Order: sequence, then structure tokens, then C-alpha cells
Amino acid sequence: MPGQFFTLQNDPPFLPGTMLLLTDGTVMCQESGTRRWWRLTPNALGIYWSGTWSRLADSPTSPRYFASAVLRDGRVFVAGGEYSAGILADLNTAAIYDPMADKWTSINGPIGWIALGDLSNCVLEDGRILVGSIVDNQCAIYDPDSNTWTEAGRKKNLSSNEETWTLLHDGTVLTVNCIDHPGSQRYLPETNKWVDAGSTIADLVEDESREIGPAILLPNRRCFCIGATGKTAYYTPPPFSIATGHWNEGPLLPVVDLPGLGQLPLGAKDAPACLLPNGRILIALGPVNGKAMDYLGPTYIYEFQPGSPAFGDPVLVVGDDPHNPNQPKPYHWVMLPIPSGEVLLANAKTRSVLLYKPDGPPIPEGKPAIMNGPFDRDRNFLQVRAGETFTISGALFNGLSQAASYGDDASMATNYPLVRIESPAGTVWYCRTFGHSSMGVNVLDGVSTNFTVPATVPPGYYSIRVVANGIPSDPVPVWVLE
Repeated sequence: MPGQFFTLQNDPPFLPGTMLLLTDGTVMCQESGTRRWWRLTPNALGIYWSGTWSRLADSPTSPRYFASAVLRDGRVFVAGGEYSAGILADLNTAAIYDPMADKWTSINGPIGWIALGDLSNCVLEDGRILVGSIVDNQCAIYDPDSNTWTEAGRKKNLSSNEETWTLLHDGTVLTVNCIDHPGSQRYLPETNKWVDAGSTIADLVEDESREIGPAILLPNRRCFCIGATGKTAYYTPPPFSIATGHWNEGPLLPVVDLPGLGQLPLGAKDAPACLLPNGRILIALGPVNGKAMDYLGPTYIYEFQPGSPAFGDPVLVVGDDPHNPNQPKPYHWVMLPIPSGEVLLANAKTRSVLLYKPDGPPIPEGKPAIMNGPFDRDRNFLQVRAGETFTISGALFNGLSQAASYGDDASMATNYPLVRIESPAGTVWYCRTFGHSSMGVNVLDGVSTNFTVPATVPPGYYSIRVVANGIPSDPVPVWVLE
């Protein structure tokens, strides 16, 4: 059964753009195309629907369509920007945001690069960030710990422009070539090289625009890629990293009949998707006609069960006139999974954020498990103090997937652990996490993270959970000492 959409009780007082899930459970959101950033804080019961908005510090630049990531230490990385304050600019700038200090710090870009723009990026297992050039086949790696850039292996095609990069369970990075499609490649961190990943069979790239849609790593470790051509494909990684892997055609996307345009397939031409806790995928699609500058509406939002032979009916249609230039298009939306198991959908065209509550329980294979922490001597409960920092470890702390995908214009991965303390009365406190031992996905061998108990938690007996990709662990008793 499909879930339900809700409008937030408190509409944002700005046009919302890229969103990022901070490790204290709040959501950081850019006022689209400006220097202004905002924070959404859930209420005392951990409910985001009735959360409140507050201002954060302004960023050094005003990017739109840029690379971004939450780092293993909880800071935020932002780089590039296809537009600056609404003007095509291909910015060559980068910055780090520190939520603890509410402060931005400008950093250098890769040595010798002339433009970052809407660069593709991916946080690697070890916490470094891989980025690709929009003008040639160069790639670079940023190390947040040392604040340094190093050269990475060059792409096998002419550039990374418009590509969607997805972290796989083996630590490699998959991309479908937007230039030289229908080929694909994987980046191997252990050799610092890109290797051929074969033909996608179904061509997913709209040739005139070189656009493609999101790609979601599934719980079964296959990657589901959504095209801008009305087609989809599945990628199965190889058992050995240097091998090619295997592609299969996925289901065709639905066809719609539009006034004055006739029948057109739906596609994801720069559009969001996210993995839901129930194992299904929420996807935004729009009509596609093969023309570079035609971004058409309405927006059709589907909840798709991977492996199904076809799409069902949309769970939401936004707009009704494909010729209306003021109508929100699929590329105006971004989707962010949040630790309540819900999804925030922000629309940069209208001053609105929707909340989607999916139906059905979380899939059991995605549940994190707490294994070690500050237990008492008999391991009956955890012991912590308000305002202090502790270490906790377990399985699947990073979730099964990056969970959120858009393409090259809005990277908002959520594969890192959040920790929350829950009272019997329903009060929720999110503990800031940092220092994750891994930024991989589907890690079963155990991941550790540090968490700081909020100073506002009164002494008493509570439960504690780790949440990843919106799926909570079983509760473990915790005693907050005086």
C-alpha cells in the first residue's frame, strides 16, 4: 500500500533547496540559490512534521546545483555550483560548515582545476570525498582530516559531467557514462583507478542533454538506475572488484497522454529518488521528449517495489499543465530520508516541504544492531552522563545504502549512524554523532561512532537506539547518571 503525504505544520519561510541530515537529527536546508541556510528541528517527541525552522550562518557563496556531503566528523562539505545567485557561473569554490560553531570556512579546490560547477561526488568508505571534473576526465580526492586534495584516477570517458555516482557495498563507486553512453564505470579505491563496468543495455541517458536520473543501491546489493529516456536498468556488482559486473534491463517507465503533446514516456531528467525503510523506492518522474532544454511537468511521484515488472499508479501528481512554465518540474524536487522513517520532499519552485510517511514495517535486513558501548558490568544497560561523549558500535550502523540520490546536482547521502535517547513518555533527544569508523554501506562487521549526550537530558532510565536510513535498532536500556 502507498503511504501518505503531509504538508509541514510550519511552512519554511524561504524557497527550500538542497537538504542535508545533520548527525544531531536536525535537517540543514539551503534557501535555494542563495547564501542563506536554515535548520529544521523536530519537536520534543522527535516529530518532524511539527518541527521548527531557524537560521544558520550564511555560506561564502550562493550556489545552485552543487556537490555536498555530511562528513564522518559531522561537518558538512559543499563544493562548486552550476549557478551563483541565479547566474550561470560554474563556481570553482568550496567550503566546510561546522554545525557546532555554526561557521563556514572556505577551502581551496583541486589544484589546477578551473571549474567545479555541478560536479559529481561521493564520500568513500574511509571518509574522503571523490569528485569528478565537468570539463575533462580528471578526478580528485579531498581529505577532510588533512584539508588536502590529491589526484585520483582519470575517468575512461571525456568527463564526469552530469553523472550520478553511487557507493556500492564493496566500497567502489558506480557511474553510468553521460558522455559515451551506454557505457558505465566503477572507481576502485584500492587501486585509485576507474574500470569498465559494461554497457547498461538499456540506454538511460538523454543524448541531447546528456542527462540521467538517480541510482539507488538496493538491500540485495544491486543498483537500480533510472533513466531520462523512459528506461531503467539494474547493475549487479562482480564478486571481484576488478571484474565488470552485469547489467539487466529494468521495467519501462510509465507512458502518459498529455494535451498537445500526445503520449510521452516518463523519465528522470535530473530528479530525486530515495530508498524507503520498507525496501521500496520513492521516485519523482516527468514527461521526457529527448530535447535538451525541455523540462516538462507534471511531476509524477511513484513508490516502486524493486524487482517488479512494471510501475503501478503514482502516489502523487503535482501539476496538470505541461505547458505552464510556473509549474514545478521533477528537477525542482529533492528527497531526504529522515530518522523517523519518513521522507522530506522540498520543492525549490514553491515555498513548500512535504513529508511522506510510507506504509509497512522496515525491512528486517536493514535493522542496525547495538553490540558494544558503555555497558554496566553485567551488560544489562548502558551508562552515560548528560553532556559527555561515549563510543558505541554494532552492525549496519551505516545502513544498506546512501538512500538518497538525485544525479549530479544534489547529493544528500544518509549512510551514517544517528543515536537517539527515548523516554517512556515519548520524549526524544538526538545525540550528536561523529568519528564514524566507516562511511561504507551494508557493513556487517561492525561500525563504531562517538555520541554526545545532550546536556538537557535529565538523570533517569531511558532507551537508546541507533538509526540508519530511517531504520531504528532494537532499543537498549540506558541509565543517564547524575
